[in-house]
Amino acid sequence: MGLGLVHYIPLLAYLGFPIMCLVSLAGRPRWALYYLIPFLPYRTMRDHFVEYPLGANVLTILILAVIAGALIHGKRLPSSKLYLIWLVFGVYLYCSMWLGTANGITPAPLWTSDRNFLVWKDYMLVPLVFLAAALVAEDRKSIKVIIIVTAIALVFIDRSCILESMQRSWANFDESKRNLGPLAYGPNLSAAYLVQFAMFIWGVLQFTKRKAYKIVGLGVIAASFFALLYTFSRGGYLAALVAILLLGILKDRKLLLILGIFLLTWQMVVPSAVRQRIEMTKSSTGELDKSAQERVDLWNESWDSFVQSPIVGKGYATFQYGQHTDDLKDTHNLYVKYLVETGIIGLVMVMILLQQMFSLGYRLFRGGSDPLYRGLGLGLILATTCAVVTNFFGDRWNFIEISGPMWVLLGAGARAMHLKGLDTLTEVAPVQTDPLEHVAKSVQTSLTT
Repeated sequence: MGLGLVHYIPLLAYLGFPIMCLVSLAGRPRWALYYLIPFLPYRTMRDHFVEYPLGANVLTILILAVIAGALIHGKRLPSSKLYLIWLVFGVYLYCSMWLGTANGITPAPLWTSDRNFLVWKDYMLVPLVFLAAALVAEDRKSIKVIIIVTAIALVFIDRSCILESMQRSWANFDESKRNLGPLAYGPNLSAAYLVQFAMFIWGVLQFTKRKAYKIVGLGVIAASFFALLYTFSRGGYLAALVAILLLGILKDRKLLLILGIFLLTWQMVVPSAVRQRIEMTKSSTGELDKSAQERVDLWNESWDSFVQSPIVGKGYATFQYGQHTDDLKDTHNLYVKYLVETGIIGLVMVMILLQQMFSLGYRLFRGGSDPLYRGLGLGLILATTCAVVTNFFGDRWNFIEISGPMWVLLGAGARAMHLKGLDTLTEVAPVQTDPLEHVAKSVQTSLTT
């Protein structure tokens, strides 16, 4: 604004956290959750908080304050299988870390100074976010606000990604020009976030009747896809195509025709740098590019590790401690990572969580009469689909920057299922009358006849 106030934005944002903790404990945990949502993905903003007291932990503190404020003031969780699944999964992952210690790979997971414990602790914020959202999303209005705030958070990420990409010339693709992005973990993670929540908004818009909402929502989706183009993430591109195909099958059949035309003409439509990025996956001789070859080498190496301990793996968060292809610390595939670290048991738990995410979305989409709940359900189906696809190209699951907002929406979905059930009961339940009143009316009818 030309006043130098931009330098104070991180400080003001940081000061909002202790204020919202007090607001939550005083009886307004819903407001605190709304404040929290935009900061879940915006890691680069949160990194500024480290300069201030407890700045590295403000996210954790506020999440706990939302849960505490909700429980103190009598909020109750809607029924869901996901609570027990998360509890079992979290305990299993912690026990799995001790397996890594027993194998001499990792230190004992006792405190945040241990990298393996820090990974587990950060990941356990995700189910806490789910609990917080499920507790405070008490009615239809709060669910609607959560969706709107999620869209606002997406706008902030869009803006940051677009501004970064516009600072460079993209006449030709150059790997060195790709930025870390507002999520602070690289363009591939930014792409996963963009496609996941753009498709969520697209799903919600299928049941939105107000023209103003549709126009704004389509503008957000367009900005997200523009930002996605310049992340140059092939996994993000594939996730978008798969999700649009699914949207066409489930709701909007004309998208199938548009998608078919695009697949036939994409080389003439997309920017040249994007085309170069896609075509460089294989050379003219059929050889994989360096990035793709690294993944193949890692997966071959990971398979050798998996067969040594297929049931329970080597231990959660152990892969980062080993020496691997090109000194990489991740398998670049979530499912391979869980097979190596937690074995078949861990992967099955991940599959159960994904199945429950799909199931929750599908039941809202197919079983509801309220357009808001149906849109929420379809959005969850599309976002989960994107998550499934992008995690084939890297770990997009263990980062709260992506998983956090997703599980806020799933918490709202769990509440919507509860509210939908109440609405159904209200519609079909017979009107209860006093038996004595019924007898009196029968006697009166008999006398009059």
